Amino acid sequence: MTLNVVYFAWLRERIGEPSEVVETSAATVAELITELRAREERYDLAFSDLDAVRVAVDQTLTDFDAPLLNVSEVAFFPPMTGG
Repeated sequence: MTLNVVYFAWLRERIGEPSEVVETSAATVAELITELRAREERYDLAFSDLDAVRVAVDQTLTDFDAPLLNVSEVAFFPPMTGG
């Protein structure tokens, strides 16, 4: 399947791209992360501490076990804080 993957804040800086189209066979967000980490060192570094990463699937906050069936966008970003 083809997904639009979007990166925000320091994830975008580490990966070097604001977004990209990814061809994947991942069934869940966790599997997508595993595929991305295996690509290059910059992805491995960006996803090395998953406690510091949040995810949205089709603009809905979710967890790493979320399925990717019929999904068009996955976004990764650091935890949000209020102020």
